[in-house]
Amino acid sequence: MANGRKRIESIDLLRGVVMVIMALDHVRDYFSRDAFLFDPADMTKTDGIFFFTRWITHFCAPIFIFLSGIAAYLYGTRTTKKELSIFLLTRGAWLILLEVFVVTLAWTFNPTYPIHNLQVIWAIGFGMIALAGLIHLERRLILLTGLLLVAGHNLLDNIHASGHGPLSFLWSFLHEPGSYKFGNALYMIRYPVLPWVGVMTIGYYLGGLYATGFDPEMRKVTLLSLGFGAISLFLVLRSWDVYGDPSHWSVQHNAILTVCSFLNVTKYPPSLLYILMTLGPAMIFLVFAERWQSRVSYPIPFKPLKPLREKITVFGRVPMFYYLAHLYLIHALAMTAAVLQGYKASDMILGGRVNASAALKGYGFSIGIVYLVWIGVILLLYPLCQKYDQYKRAHLRQYWWLSYL
Repeated sequence: MANGRKRIESIDLLRGVVMVIMALDHVRDYFSRDAFLFDPADMTKTDGIFFFTRWITHFCAPIFIFLSGIAAYLYGTRTTKKELSIFLLTRGAWLILLEVFVVTLAWTFNPTYPIHNLQVIWAIGFGMIALAGLIHLERRLILLTGLLLVAGHNLLDNIHASGHGPLSFLWSFLHEPGSYKFGNALYMIRYPVLPWVGVMTIGYYLGGLYATGFDPEMRKVTLLSLGFGAISLFLVLRSWDVYGDPSHWSVQHNAILTVCSFLNVTKYPPSLLYILMTLGPAMIFLVFAERWQSRVSYPIPFKPLKPLREKITVFGRVPMFYYLAHLYLIHALAMTAAVLQGYKASDMILGGRVNASAALKGYGFSIGIVYLVWIGVILLLYPLCQKYDQYKRAHLRQYWWLSYL
């Protein structure tokens, strides 16, 4: 945290875990042969390994956005509401520009910008802009707003705005993903903002659990209750299959795929069940991460994990640096892999999503290679992130811009 505040290690650890998992999803995009052939959620073609390789990464976006809300609350404990609003507005605008120009370039390596895939950084940016106003409400109204957006937005699933006019664009911005052409560029709105604003708003409210002087045991009890409550509500609502997700589950030809179908909830936009399924375990993780941190001597089963935990926490302290670095690194490695498989390097300069590229037909590797590349990416990123973390902590008060990267 900026301004000399001691960082909360359990939050950094959770953030670091999801950043590491996130890289698996993006390595899969650029290296998996099957990713070019079918959706891992297609129950007629997928298998358990390929499905769960995708499913585990569902935890990343909601946790990252939820923790951004907590971070906003903690930042606000050191400033006035006005100063916090200005910070959220400027940081939100910065993140949107970052998504449009820097992140897009990482995905495509195409400086002509034929496509802008507006995803998680865009959603965080607009979430912060919305939060800049919401923080001035009473705390109960802040919580109510977040809960209504998360729990109620699926009531809008049957409302559609056809065409590509202003009304359709507005509806895609708010709730239903869509693609729109402006000039020569295609803008794909993958993360409509309504539910994500709700997730960040709930995170901001629960940031109060980490306020100075708040009873740590009460915090743990609260998070455990909320976490297990979210998981229980997910299981009940998914079993009833009446509300909370537009996609229905069904019994498949084997037990593993039946479980996959049950867990196959909607991310675009994130349904109520998707959010319950991901944030419930996240809250429980925060409790156990805090308990591990508070132990002076680790029990024998946990001692080998301590060095790994410390390394993962490094990623959680520099999330934006990690995010940008991992995208450029993965794409660069994929370009090298394509050349080794007989393709041209220019085939990895994209005009759309990588797994929709006709020039790369036949490209890709087995799921085992995907996991090996993922491990290699994490190992390559660690020393870079460690160096940047050290630099950021030493110079944060000297250079204001470090709080934006």
